[in-house]
Amino acid sequence: MIAGVGGLQGLSAEGGGEKMTGTPWTVHDMSRPVPPLVTTKGAVSVAAPSDAKILFDGKDLSAWRDAKWKVQDGVLIAAENDLTTIEEFGNCQLHIEWRIPAGRKVDGQGGGNSGIFLMNRYEVQVLQSNNNRTYADGQAGAIYGQSPPLVNATAPQGEWQSYDIIFEAPVYEGKEVKKPARVTVLHNGVLLHHAKEFIGPTQHMKLATYPENHPAKAPLHLQFHGDPIEYRNIWIREPSAYDIGAKPE
Repeated sequence: MIAGVGGLQGLSAEGGGEKMTGTPWTVHDMSRPVPPLVTTKGAVSVAAPSDAKILFDGKDLSAWRDAKWKVQDGVLIAAENDLTTIEEFGNCQLHIEWRIPAGRKVDGQGGGNSGIFLMNRYEVQVLQSNNNRTYADGQAGAIYGQSPPLVNATAPQGEWQSYDIIFEAPVYEGKEVKKPARVTVLHNGVLLHHAKEFIGPTQHMKLATYPENHPAKAPLHLQFHGDPIEYRNIWIREPSAYDIGAKPE
């Protein structure tokens, strides 16, 4: 969720923001149906492959710029500001594990909120969505402000969760978007989005649109929304092209 906006303030049963093209919904529409809950066994923990870049291994924060988050018992705890990688990425595969602390009061968008921003622009929502109602396009795994997940695969509060994210950066031709950004997301091993297109960079209560100028790569950032969300086992890899090194027939 966009920083500084908590709870369900300013939202109504009829909707929250601008009308979404081609749908009956507005952005953050509280009347939009929420996905069904599916039960999982929590995080699917995957060790980093040999070609991955380790962003957090339980102790080292050297991959992050101006890192003020806390590290405690091998866990990264959100604090003070957003956490941004030094290196920039475009197309990528990201594995990340997260947890909302047990016993913490969570209500809608408040108390258990963070976000994963690909290319510093495209948010996959982090939220406690097991036994916690909010707008469908703002629950765990949503493309924030745009697309709810296919299902709600959130484990109970206090348990570790995992996201495996395949992100494709937008392709521009001049100032025009030739191919929108797309994302595939698995939450605790369950498919939430498959090559789902972003309608533009993340916005709050506004219909997203693509800008005329867009970098080929940008940092990954994790949001601090005032809640001490915990992270572990974060790695990223940049897929290569098919048939690299293949000999022509």
